[in-house]
Amino acid sequence: MKQIIQSFKTGELTIQEVPPPILRPQGVLVRNAVSLVSVGTERMVVDFAKKNLLQKAQDRPDLVRQVIDKARREGVVNTIEGVRNRLDQPLALGYSTAGIVVDVGSQTADFKIGDHVACAGSGYASHAEMIYVPRTMAVKMPDGVSFEAGAFATVGAIALQGIRQSESVMGHNVAVIGLGLLGQLSVQMLKASGCWVMGIDVDPTRVNLALQCGADSACLNGDAMARAISFTRGRGFDTVLITAATSSNELVEIAGTIARDRAIIVAVGVISMKLPRKMYYEKELDFRLSRSYGPGRYDSEYEEKGHDYPYSYVRWTQQRNMEAVIQLAASGAINFNLLITHRFPVEEAELAYDVITGKTQEDFLGVLLTYDAEKSLSPKIILKPTDESYSQQSVIRVGVLGAGNFANATLLPGMRDIEGLNLVGIMSGFGMTARATGERFGFQYCTSDFTELLSDQNIDWLVIATRHNLHKEQAISAMSAHKHVFVEKPLALNEDDLVKIIRMQRATGQRLMVGFNRRFAQMVETMQHFLKDHNRPLIASYRINAGPIPSNHWIQDPEIGGGRIIGEACHFIDLLQFLIGAIPTSVTTYAVVEQRGMVSDEVVIVLTFADGSIGNVIYAAGGDKAFSKERIEIIGDGRVAILDDYRQLELAHNGKRKRYKERLRPNKGHRQTWISLVEAVKLGKPTPVSIEEIVSSHLATFAAVNSLRQGMPIFVDIEAFWDRVNGNE
Repeated sequence: MKQIIQSFKTGELTIQEVPPPILRPQGVLVRNAVSLVSVGTERMVVDFAKKNLLQKAQDRPDLVRQVIDKARREGVVNTIEGVRNRLDQPLALGYSTAGIVVDVGSQTADFKIGDHVACAGSGYASHAEMIYVPRTMAVKMPDGVSFEAGAFATVGAIALQGIRQSESVMGHNVAVIGLGLLGQLSVQMLKASGCWVMGIDVDPTRVNLALQCGADSACLNGDAMARAISFTRGRGFDTVLITAATSSNELVEIAGTIARDRAIIVAVGVISMKLPRKMYYEKELDFRLSRSYGPGRYDSEYEEKGHDYPYSYVRWTQQRNMEAVIQLAASGAINFNLLITHRFPVEEAELAYDVITGKTQEDFLGVLLTYDAEKSLSPKIILKPTDESYSQQSVIRVGVLGAGNFANATLLPGMRDIEGLNLVGIMSGFGMTARATGERFGFQYCTSDFTELLSDQNIDWLVIATRHNLHKEQAISAMSAHKHVFVEKPLALNEDDLVKIIRMQRATGQRLMVGFNRRFAQMVETMQHFLKDHNRPLIASYRINAGPIPSNHWIQDPEIGGGRIIGEACHFIDLLQFLIGAIPTSVTTYAVVEQRGMVSDEVVIVLTFADGSIGNVIYAAGGDKAFSKERIEIIGDGRVAILDDYRQLELAHNGKRKRYKERLRPNKGHRQTWISLVEAVKLGKPTPVSIEEIVSSHLATFAAVNSLRQGMPIFVDIEAFWDRVNGNE
C-alpha cells in the first residue's frame, strides 16, 4: 500500500509502497478514503526534518544535552550509533482521516465491517491507504456526513477541546486569535454555541473567511484593541482562544490586552508563552493550555488498550469530542466546504506538501488527500532480488518478527555481515517500520503477515523480537512450522506458557535459543573461564542501576511486558547462573517499601545455587544515570572477579591481579551471540544456551516475582517442571 513517509535524517518526503498494518484486538482496520494534511503540525515537522544536524541541535538543545549525557555513560561510539539509529527511523505523517472499516478486533464490539469512520492519532491515522486505529480513536459517521467532512474530525476535536477549556457559554464575547484551520473551526463552533465571536489574524483573506464562517466581526492584529473596545462595549472579552502557531510573544500580549478582568485565555496553537506579568497579574487572568483532542490523549490505557473513561465522570474524552464534531457536521452547523482549498490523490501527495511549505506560494487552508478504497493491497513487498547462491551457502537463513527500537538499535546491527547468516524476510505490525528496517539491513522482503515467514521455505530460523506477551504463541507457531527459533528474552511470562513452549520444542526437535547475550561478552567469557574450576562455593553480587521507566510503559504492564523483573532481570539471573556454573535452587525477593506500597523495580533478589553458592541481584530503578549501569562482583575459593559496566574487568588469584579494559564501547555480547550460534549450527554442535539453562533461568525469574508477591522464599523445583512437560503432573 502507499504511505507518506518523512525521513528525519535527510528531510526527504516519499510515497512508499509498504505492507498494510495488522489488526490488533483493541481496534479496527480502516481503508482510508480521505485524509487531512495538517497545515500547522505537519508543516513544522517537515520543516524541522529538512534542517541539517546543526540546525536541529539549535532548535532542540534538550536533545543535545541527552546525547552528551549518553556519550558520558555509554561511550562516543555507542552514542553515535544510537543517534544514527534514531535519525534512520521513518516518520509517518498525518493524524486525521476518514474511511471504511474492513476488519474489527476481537475486543472491539462497538464497530462492524462497513462502518464509515473518522479516525485520529499520530502513528495511527496516517496518510496511508490502510490504517490500524485503536477503538477509542475512531468514531462512526452517520449517513449524510461525507468522508471529506470526517477527515476534519480530529482537527475539529482539537478546536472543540480549546473551547471547552475556555468555558465559553451562550452570550459570551469570545475572541479567536489566529484564523487558520483551527481558528475557522473554532469560529463556527462558537457561533453554534450561541457566542458572540470576533476573529483576529494577520492575513486579510483569512479575516474575510472568518466572516463567511459566521464571525460577528473580524480584523487584522493591529486593529484588535480598537475593535475589541467597540465589540465588547469597553468591557473586554470573556474568553480568548489563541489558535495560531508562532514563536512571537505578540499574540499573548494582544490576548491580555483585549481580555476583561478574570477572563480565561486558552493556548490551542503552538505559541510563545512569556506572559507579561503586570498585565496578567493586574487583570488576574486565567491562562490555560488545551491538550490536543481532549482527555485520554497521551494515556496508553485509553488510546492503545481502549479503556474508556466513565461517561459520568469524564463527559468529554477525545473520542466524544470527535463524535460531537461529527454531530455538528451532520446538523450543518459546520461548513467544511468553506475550508477546503486543495485536493490531491495520494499519488500526488508531494504536491500537497509543496503547497503547505510555501514552495508554490499559493494560499491554502484545508488540504485533503484522497484514496482508492477498492485497490487490492499486498502484505509482502520485495526489497531486492533473491541471491540463490548466497542463500544456498548460508548456515542460517533468518526471518525476523519485530522492527522496533531494540531490533534496529541492537539486535540487527549485531547480526549484520556475519558470514553464513542470511537475512531473508522481516515482519512488523506496522508496514512502514518493516520496510525501513528491511531496506536498512538488507532483507530480501518485508511483510506484515506472519504466515509469509512461516511458509517461506528459504527461512529456517525465526527471530522473535516482538513484545513479550507475543513470544509464546509466535515461538510455538514457528516450531510447528518446522522453524528453529531465537527469542529475545524473556521466552515466556509465566511457567504455564514455558511448559507449552518446551513441550513443543521436545515434540518438534527444533533448536530453541534465547538472547541471553551477556554470556557471550568477551569480558564475561574471560570471567567465566577464570571462575569455572572453583572448588568452593562463591558469593556473587550483581548491581544494576537500571534507571526509571514510566509506569505506563509496556514493559511495566504485567500482561504485555511482564514487569521489569521478568522483562529485564531475567538477563541478570541467567548471567549469575552462567558465571557460577550451577542452577538456582531458591529465590527470595525484597522490595523497597514506600507509603504507596512496594516498588517492584527497586528490588534485591537473593538466590541460592545447587553448589552452595549465594548470589544477589540488586535491581535499582532509582539511581542516577551518570553512574555506571552494571557491576558484578564474585568472591570465593581464593578468587575475586569484578566486572564494571563491561568496560573494565579485574581478576585476582594467588596474589596476582589482571586488568582488562574496553576503550571504545561496552561489549555486551550481542554480535558474539550470533557468531557462536552460526558456528554451532555449522558444526552440528548443541545450541550455545541449552534448554536446561533456559528453563532454570526462567523458573528462577518467575520465583523472584512469586517471592515478592507472597513475601517468602520460593523453591525452584526443576524436577516438577520437567514432570509437567512430560505430562506427569
